[in-house]
Amino acid sequence: MSKINNINRRKFLEIFGCCSCGLIVSSCTTAPITQRKQLKLIPESSLNRQAAQLYERVKAKTKLSNDKKQLNEIKEIGSRIETAVSAYFESVDKADPTYNFQWEYILIDNDKIKNAWCMPGGKIAVYTGILKATKNKHGLAAVMGHEIAHAVAKHSVERASRALALNLGTAVIDIFSGGAISNTRRTTGVDVPGMLRTFGIDNPFGRKQETEADYLGLIFSSLAGYDIRESVEVWKRMKDQNKGQEPPEWMSTHPSSDRRIKVLKKWIPEIMVSYPAISIG
Repeated sequence: MSKINNINRRKFLEIFGCCSCGLIVSSCTTAPITQRKQLKLIPESSLNRQAAQLYERVKAKTKLSNDKKQLNEIKEIGSRIETAVSAYFESVDKADPTYNFQWEYILIDNDKIKNAWCMPGGKIAVYTGILKATKNKHGLAAVMGHEIAHAVAKHSVERASRALALNLGTAVIDIFSGGAISNTRRTTGVDVPGMLRTFGIDNPFGRKQETEADYLGLIFSSLAGYDIRESVEVWKRMKDQNKGQEPPEWMSTHPSSDRRIKVLKKWIPEIMVSYPAISIG
């Protein structure tokens, strides 16, 4: 029986290896501007549909701010960045990564949450709590440029694809190790492989995406005509508001505030020269 199992396992591994390699090779793309290699196994259209449905649920179940003046400013900043992104890719004769986006903006009434996010397809939310750190339109543009950059670079598609590949890989290793991973979980009650994946793969990868979104966000904000030097002040204010309570960087999917401030200062002079405000007809 063990000989038959070994033969079956080898055969499965050969088939899995061939199929996986073909799938991964055919699904490798590059992020816009940075040209970082990306793995995309999940259709973007599928994630965009799911994001649109989730966004509607958020709007229905979350308390939205009635501050129309602030919401209009968010929409104005978003519109300028949207237009600048599309105009830039047209100017360099590249396909517009946002051609299929259905942009939308909401302001969530929650002063305790200092956050903003952008779902696939251009569905954006800003929490009132982060306005204490942004302070002005340039600071808000820095935050929104960062979130828009996540969507433009298809980071959600990439994360979902990596999760699919990692889950499949873990299952295959478990099969060919005779269930060693499953047995470890059952006997110790500790998901050691999961912890190793979180701290050794997922968190570093998350920080890489966040850093890329910081860089692209500066570019998009600059193209839209905002003063990207304010991004440094935003992160200084965020650091002050966190009062030293940030987790160690290796435990987080985000770079530390100090690291962000350092790299932003390094990038800003170059970006202001290379990506000035774009002329929009």
